[in-house]
Amino acid sequence: MVVLGTPTLSATARRAGVALRWLSLASALCLAGCANTHEQMAAFLRAHENEVSTGHYVVRPPDMITIHAPGAPEIDGVSQMVRTDGKVVLRLLGEVDVAGLTTAEIADKLKTLLARYYVDPEVVVEVSAYNSQFYYVFGEVAAPGPKRYTGRDTLVMALADAQPTFLAWRSQIRVVRPGARAGEQKVITVDLERMLREGDLAMNFLLQEGDVIEVPPTPLGWLGHRVRELLYPITPAVEAYRGPASVISATETYRDGVDSDDDEHHRTGLLSRFGR
Repeated sequence: MVVLGTPTLSATARRAGVALRWLSLASALCLAGCANTHEQMAAFLRAHENEVSTGHYVVRPPDMITIHAPGAPEIDGVSQMVRTDGKVVLRLLGEVDVAGLTTAEIADKLKTLLARYYVDPEVVVEVSAYNSQFYYVFGEVAAPGPKRYTGRDTLVMALADAQPTFLAWRSQIRVVRPGARAGEQKVITVDLERMLREGDLAMNFLLQEGDVIEVPPTPLGWLGHRVRELLYPITPAVEAYRGPASVISATETYRDGVDSDDDEHHRTGLLSRFGR
């Protein structure tokens, strides 16, 4: 005898099976999410493989350098802009030629000069303002133009700073690297979409001075630009036509909001002001 409202054993089993399947699906989704998280973490940790040290940055005018020398108060904490002749002027040491040297080489040079006055001086030099070298970003980005080169600029960092627009063809980004001689250059195409989707930073290389990043439009975006170019000669004429119409519309709106007595008073005041 089965009591109404009490599920049968078969119905309970079916519900248990459905619940088990939902639990398995939830577990699979959780594992997939964990896997994605692990992949993203691994990609993030791989960032240390890129050489992002400024040790190879060559100082040039008008870069600014800051010197840290705890044992030499004359120059400790001093910031100097490299002059056009490639020199900085420091107390105790006078003029020091630093152009064409890396920060490590400048530090070694200052240690040698300070050795006349101090025993085993410690010196660290850093670039506090990068003003001499640039890379360039053009195309479908919100912030195009020259960017200050620091020696630790990666492709993804540069694109994040330039902010590709919705028309950007992210899978066809080109990086043009000038060669040592005129006319020589290297060109590489980078799939930013894949890098972001898969977390593969193998192509997130360090930029070099003078690199040009080109972010092309998608085919549909390119077509839109061509249509806009075709319509451009018509735009000034349309704007010139719409201008007087806007003035007339505004005048009519103003007149509609003023009663006849006020309008007559205003007209009389204008006539008296300009001498009829």
